[in-house]
Amino acid sequence: MNKIVVVDYGMGNLRSVAQALRHVAPEADVRISGELADIRSADRLVLPGQGAIPDCMRCLRESGLQEAVVESTRTKPLLGVCVGEQLLFDWSEEGNTEGLGLLPGKVVRFQLHDKLQADGSRFKVPQMGWNRVKQTLSHPLWNGIADNSYFYFVHSYYAVPEDAKHTAGETDYGGPFTSVVAKDNIFATQFHPEKSASAGLQLYKNFVYWKP
Repeated sequence: MNKIVVVDYGMGNLRSVAQALRHVAPEADVRISGELADIRSADRLVLPGQGAIPDCMRCLRESGLQEAVVESTRTKPLLGVCVGEQLLFDWSEEGNTEGLGLLPGKVVRFQLHDKLQADGSRFKVPQMGWNRVKQTLSHPLWNGIADNSYFYFVHSYYAVPEDAKHTAGETDYGGPFTSVVAKDNIFATQFHPEKSASAGLQLYKNFVYWKP
């Protein structure tokens, strides 16, 4: 059986993620867990995150799961969601926080105070709501999802990969930024697939059956 563990380290939209996975893969063993044994025996992991990255890193570290998550990325598919994507990088300027270092790069805050939207209004930070994602990399997790589909975002910070080849999707908010990253068996989104209607569900379904 395909065992999918949504990592419970005390931060993130766990239930909504798990419900979306169960919807697209009713035959899979989907569980929310903070147990080391579950992390290590999982076939694939989902790393969610919500709130401030310093809090997420602290909770992940104090939960005792950080090392197991990093180890797991060497052998099994991992999907990062929202702050779970940001955690994968080397460093975030939010609280001058070190990340997991699984992807080279940094996380920075939107600087949009001098920019106006097409209607003349100011950009709001955080970005909250629907926005398009341009697929910049051919990847199995994009299967069945139209280019420039809308996904749901809630964030003030975004990832800046050191290597452009790790950018799998871009979104425009006062200028283009990386909204999806991919490297080997890691795929991660700044948006929330579980809040993104049919396109988000298709992405979760693709992850369930992905064989990197």
